[in-house]
Amino acid sequence: MEPLHADEQVIILDKPAGLSVLPDGWEKDSPYVIKLLEEQYGRIFIVHRLDKTTSGVIVFARTAEAHRTLNMQFDQRQARKIYHAIAVGNPKWDEHVARHPLRVNVGHKHRTMVDDKNGKPSETRFKVIKRYPAHALLEAELMTGRTHQIRVHAYALGYPLLGDVLYSAPETDLIERPALHAYSLSFNH
Repeated sequence: MEPLHADEQVIILDKPAGLSVLPDGWEKDSPYVIKLLEEQYGRIFIVHRLDKTTSGVIVFARTAEAHRTLNMQFDQRQARKIYHAIAVGNPKWDEHVARHPLRVNVGHKHRTMVDDKNGKPSETRFKVIKRYPAHALLEAELMTGRTHQIRVHAYALGYPLLGDVLYSAPETDLIERPALHAYSLSFNH
């Protein structure tokens, strides 16, 4: 894996889909990002995560001080995370803010679900970038960081992500995973 940027404080990667950030509980011998990075760079600190099926930009800290600084930026919502996604269907809106409270690890499939009573506050800002006959390319900005947040909010709005059968998208031959990519990440460095 070649980093997009690496210095004494941070490593920024364009993570491929299908590669876990941490060891996979189901496939214990499969490679994962932290192990691959630590083989090359030594001790690595996790700042945030991407699902195994999600591709895109992710940052790791190389020192405890960089880890503290980045964690504070993420906790205080100073870091900006923008994703691109392909939704099934065409939203009637050009921009929409989803504020559905979410609860994680529900049921035997460990899905995240909207739960107005017990869910944690969650916010995703969606914007349609381009419309196609059966799909829409969306920009999604995370204002909070819950498990599967973009996927669940898109589903709750009636536009599940292409390939996301866990959240009710129809099966397709176009992509074998949820069509979700971590497009950009902004933080102070």
